[in-house]
Amino acid sequence: MLNNYTYQATLAASESIHWRIEDIIGGEKRLNFTQPFMPESLANTEPLTFLSKEEKRILNQIRGNAYLCIFGLVEEFILPFVLDHARPQLRGDDYRVRALLRFASEEAKHIQLFKRFRTEFEDGFGTLCNVIGPPDAIAAAILAHDPLAIAITTLHIEWMVQSHYLDSIKDDQELDAQFKSLLKHHWVEEVQHAKLDTLMVEALAADRTEEQIMSGVEEYLEIGAFLDGGLQQQVEFDLTSFEIASGRRLTDTEANEFRRVQVRANRWTYLGSGMTHARVLETLESLTPKARQRVESVSPAFC
Repeated sequence: MLNNYTYQATLAASESIHWRIEDIIGGEKRLNFTQPFMPESLANTEPLTFLSKEEKRILNQIRGNAYLCIFGLVEEFILPFVLDHARPQLRGDDYRVRALLRFASEEAKHIQLFKRFRTEFEDGFGTLCNVIGPPDAIAAAILAHDPLAIAITTLHIEWMVQSHYLDSIKDDQELDAQFKSLLKHHWVEEVQHAKLDTLMVEALAADRTEEQIMSGVEEYLEIGAFLDGGLQQQVEFDLTSFEIASGRRLTDTEANEFRRVQVRANRWTYLGSGMTHARVLETLESLTPKARQRVESVSPAFC
């Protein structure tokens, strides 16, 4: 184990954070649709030179809606997975049980937060923007995999959230303040979740042979491929939403360029940025150097 994470410390840190959904969304706390929601490093609208500034803002907001909805979607599989991981050892380490149950509670809160966001987005944006799903079907497909693979996927997602917020969102003064607030409150709890995910991965791998660990890594990559298919479908949804919201029908050439640029952006946002995260790679290497090497051999396709 290369980290010094403990259930007791993560629980203490988590209990020091206090926010309610009602405190950060609703009432006077409204989205500002005159500003972008997503940093350019994730939205990647600038390469679409055939779009006007206004059209890029519209696409940026569509991407922001999908971003929070997709996080709500993946947390629908993380929630039951964490509960299943906690259940077998309810009579064990009290701090472990309490930390994991708090983790699950916070994920449930995030799901509710993102549902509230989607309602407000649809009311203010004026165009229905479809998002991949349904969540229960995607959750069932992912939860059918090896628990180690699911834990690595969860680890990937939690560290990905860290890099998105700290590297791209936190200091971007152009973004809508309300959207940034939602991301900040989500991030501040995910900091502890990433540490707990690390502990879960280590626990699930502890009694495995190298061959069994690598089997879990291969299933993690299978989950990534499954999500990649969904992300490509999301680009089609975003294209349709953009044309309706902007009132502009793209030419075949423009639509194909839209797909190329946005598929690449989605792959980096949800897959590449997690697969290349230093903490994810460190954890994989601690299981077996072959695990890190395998993921590093695949990740360039998503960067």
